[in-house]
Amino acid sequence: MRNWDKNNTLKPHHIAPSGYRYYSQEQLNHFLGIKNTLRLNRKVIGYCRVSSHKQKDDLIRQEDNVKTYMIAKGYQFEIVSDIGSGINYNKKD
Repeated sequence: MRNWDKNNTLKPHHIAPSGYRYYSQEQLNHFLGIKNTLRLNRKVIGYCRVSSHKQKDDLIRQEDNVKTYMIAKGYQFEIVSDIGSGINYNKKD
């Protein structure tokens, strides 16, 4: 695949900071001549959540992992992230 990348036969969809090349499912389908019409107008939502602001680094890692997965699958996607504070049943209102 490195040779295909160098020869512009098949360029990776995404290259991670580590240098790993990622190819989407759509790229593979196109390369193999497989038509995939199910995902044309579909958007996938990736939901990432941590419980507290202290876990902000974990949230960033989670978002990166979800993004890498979505790219590899060839999804059109949006990532929604949330920092919750947990449930407090004693809180007024």
